[in-house]
Amino acid sequence: NGKKVDLISVFEGIGQLKAGKITERELKLIEEQACPTCGSCSGMFTANSMNCITEVLGLGLPGNGTIPAVDPRRELLARQAARQIMELLRRNIRPRDILTVEAFDNAFAVDIAMGGSSNTILHLLAVAREAGIEYDLSRINEISKRTPNICKISPASQYHIQDLDNVGGIPAILKELIRGGYLPHPDKLTVSLKTLREIAQEAPEADGEVIRRIEDPYSKEGGIAILFGNLAPEGAVVKTAGVDPKMLVFKGKAICFNSEEEAIDGILGGKVKPGHVVVIRYEGPKGGPGMREMLSPTSAIMGMGLGDKVALITDGRFSGGTRGACIGHISPEAASGGPIGIVQDGDEILIDIPNRKLELLIPEEEFKRRMENFKPIQKEVKSPWLRRYMKFVTSASKGAVLEA
Repeated sequence: NGKKVDLISVFEGIGQLKAGKITERELKLIEEQACPTCGSCSGMFTANSMNCITEVLGLGLPGNGTIPAVDPRRELLARQAARQIMELLRRNIRPRDILTVEAFDNAFAVDIAMGGSSNTILHLLAVAREAGIEYDLSRINEISKRTPNICKISPASQYHIQDLDNVGGIPAILKELIRGGYLPHPDKLTVSLKTLREIAQEAPEADGEVIRRIEDPYSKEGGIAILFGNLAPEGAVVKTAGVDPKMLVFKGKAICFNSEEEAIDGILGGKVKPGHVVVIRYEGPKGGPGMREMLSPTSAIMGMGLGDKVALITDGRFSGGTRGACIGHISPEAASGGPIGIVQDGDEILIDIPNRKLELLIPEEEFKRRMENFKPIQKEVKSPWLRRYMKFVTSASKGAVLEA
């Protein structure tokens, strides 16, 4: 039908098939066309989001985030990168010389402006921690509230990474943010031995469509937000760029599942109805163990036509291809005694993205009683390595890194 498809079209197609919206033949056709060649997935999913952010952090050369895998420029970039490594070695410039707090401010600003994958929060916090920087989630919210969302790539729009590359890539986004004064530290050095400002000066102006002008953003606040509340005392993450505007504030009844598999069965089995808040728990770093992505449940919700009628919250994470009112990385997680573990079917939950709130709407006395009596489910894990991982992994709010 002339519509662009990608990997997420396949996942959402499963829900569409279950809802009778497409045939098996149509799903097969989508599957055959979704990934036509090699490389990372074609939307602003996690791989491409991190590639783009690597440019902004200063660890990647211009074009690293958007040049397609099959483009001859990709091979040239690889050769250029090898030469640049030797030049940096000669100058004794090391990763920690580039990875400062200011570099992470820049990375989060661009991430928020382009509506990157929610997994970028997890990964950037982990990288910051490795660089010796304790980066607070509330700092991300401060950047989000002052940074406009000027770019939406699939799954948030019909545009894909090659479309962004065609209009100048990340340097063009940098140029527009600098023009408006929204890049916190434009004079930060990068591995190219140029500053972000110098790189941006060589980029084309924002085209006004793939990259909107700052005078006409998708929203005045950014594409990623951190929510707090009695359900997420240490924070939770939502990709606001992928949320239907009428779902930015949502109050609904909880329907609880203690694993991804239970949730998929419930969604495809018709248990999830309009007005529900799907709660998927024991999928965090410790509870999984390993923090699986909830792409299948979120895609099933979208495919079945419930994307603007149902919200989903989890202590797990999402694919960069997830869209909808989906709040993840809820910390502390259920397996660590987090409040998401005390939610019961029928409880009312408030999601208020503009005010950065995630609340379980039960009386305070009842909340305290449930927390006092709460005993997290203990999963049987046979793998010795995974048992060790469960013991040492930290909260998603700290990047889900290991502590000795």
